[in-house]
Amino acid sequence: MRAGDFDWSDLTFFLAVARAGRLTAAAARLKVEHSTVSRRIGALEEALGAKLFDRRPHGYGLTAAGERLMAAAEGMETLALAAQGEIGGADLGVAGTVRIGAPDGFGTFFLAPRISALADLHPELDIQLLAMPRLFSLSKREADIAISLSRPKEGRLHARKLTDYRLGLYASRAYLERHGPIESRAGLQRHPFIGYVDDLIYAPELDYVPLVAKDIRVRLKSSSLVAQLTATQAGAGVCVLPCFMADLFAGDRPNALVPILPGDVGLTRTFWLLTHTDTRDLARIRVAADFIAGVVQAARGQFLSPR
Repeated sequence: MRAGDFDWSDLTFFLAVARAGRLTAAAARLKVEHSTVSRRIGALEEALGAKLFDRRPHGYGLTAAGERLMAAAEGMETLALAAQGEIGGADLGVAGTVRIGAPDGFGTFFLAPRISALADLHPELDIQLLAMPRLFSLSKREADIAISLSRPKEGRLHARKLTDYRLGLYASRAYLERHGPIESRAGLQRHPFIGYVDDLIYAPELDYVPLVAKDIRVRLKSSSLVAQLTATQAGAGVCVLPCFMADLFAGDRPNALVPILPGDVGLTRTFWLLTHTDTRDLARIRVAADFIAGVVQAARGQFLSPR
């Protein structure tokens, strides 16, 4: 192989496919046609004289040669990002794309109504908010910033505690009018519960129904906390919900949410803000992370609602 045959920019395409596992997903992230990605991967394999991927029906998997290149390519990416952070120039303003991955409840009901303020402050910043019930891998560049329910124990990640938040039991006002008040934990067994699909609980911190009372039967399950809240409003049963979400729907309407046993049943969890060590000092990521931390701190009372 001649040195001139090697195009360094092909490594960007290689990393995208290695992380996404599919050409179409890599192309979407890079904002190019999937045929372009295929062509660049083919050129890289030809230049290196090695097969980098096994093409399988369910996606692209790294070969042994691909695994070796992955380590080298990520090292080069780290150096490039560090150079961008150091030499990019703080006086040039904040620009580019920042992708924020967050649990669906936090992302939808707390961050989404506030994120436009970040866009207003930095008109050249493109913001992608992924509010989904899942974990986000920063090492695979699925997100630049991730909101997590736990502090990572390994990996090249930086964790910042955002806030503790409280959860409680809720049902709709109409449901309680039909079925009567719930006055003890023992009484919970007579009511249908709404909760997560067992094998889709993506973080152990979400497996909280067994902590409420024994022998509770969860009759309606969803992977989405937003769907659980909506079902609770519709009168489907009792649900454990973050207070900062449920309090948005308090009131006298039939679908308003009413706390149940607020002095007896309560849980506390924590939101963490995660960034990757290689990218956390980039201006667009640093500014977005500081913004999120700031709006959470300003609204801390909502997360620690006494209900």
